[in-house]
Amino acid sequence: MSGCGKVKAWQVPLRLVTGAFILHSGMEKWDGPDEQAQGVHGMARQTFPFLENIDAPRFLKLLAAGEIALGAALLTPMVPTRLAGAALTGFAGSLMAVYAQTPGLRKEGSVWPTPDGIGVSKDSWLLAIGLALTLSPHQKHHKHHKHLKGHGGRHQHHCHHEQGGRPGRHGHLQQAKQVAQEAKEARRLAKRVKGLSQDGHSHQHSHRHGPGHTRKGCPAHD
Repeated sequence: MSGCGKVKAWQVPLRLVTGAFILHSGMEKWDGPDEQAQGVHGMARQTFPFLENIDAPRFLKLLAAGEIALGAALLTPMVPTRLAGAALTGFAGSLMAVYAQTPGLRKEGSVWPTPDGIGVSKDSWLLAIGLALTLSPHQKHHKHHKHLKGHGGRHQHHCHHEQGGRPGRHGHLQQAKQVAQEAKEARRLAKRVKGLSQDGHSHQHSHRHGPGHTRKGCPAHD
């Protein structure tokens, strides 16, 4: 389940349970009766006054559509976990705002619920799950990093894509840069060795034939 763009194993139960619950809730609301629409709309407009301009049946339908879309996103593996988690966090945050603002759901002067508020207070678990998914590590991981000491004290590293152990796009670019750097260092080292060899040969030649003697025209070099 791990890898780039895939749902990790620990995220599966969180997305599966919350997605199924929210999807089912939305489907139940889609054809909900007027009594349900009036009750849900009445609680929501106390927290969000602008909802007074929307009639109760239409609000219930919009809420149902939003829950269906959110539930489907959580259940769809192709939807990035952090995106689905952010949507769940926003949805659960609005539910907790309703819980905080609706009279009778909380004990006076306390965050703890009354018997009537227990059902709504449990939406705090959705908020916690949404935050956990949103704050989860990014899905694109690279096996990082085999450090190699290069010439001049510089460090080179290989970066391989996790999937199949093959280099990703970033890994190919790093490898190309490394090859170019190594080729450059090899040419530099070859020039240095060649220069040292020529200087050493010249020094031996001068020591053997005298400082004023030149290599040009010398039988030893013909």
